[in-house]
Amino acid sequence: MIENNSFGSIQIDGKTYRTDIIIFPDGRVADNWWRRHGHQLMFEDIEALLAAEPDTIVIGTGIYGRMLPAPGLEEALSKKGIELIMMPTGEAIACFNKQQASHRTAAGFHLTC
Repeated sequence: MIENNSFGSIQIDGKTYRTDIIIFPDGRVADNWWRRHGHQLMFEDIEALLAAEPDTIVIGTGIYGRMLPAPGLEEALSKKGIELIMMPTGEAIACFNKQQASHRTAAGFHLTC
């Protein structure tokens, strides 16, 4: 459960992270999530999540929503039966908290812009 966030930080189960993170469907958190093109989400940026076979991937696109999907990413994931939900980080956190109760959900959160 994600408890809190602010510009540059996120709190999950009492632990505060200050780098971008990914969350696997089993609840594991990996920090220092680095993307090849910073504000463009590429297929290879989420390969570790894909290996966990989620039904849904929720992406927090930053406080101001600046991260965008690479062309064709949503379609490629859809063909694999994976729903991609991308929205500003605050909204994505609420979505993730709700989704994880009933779906096999993974997530990635960009914590700044």
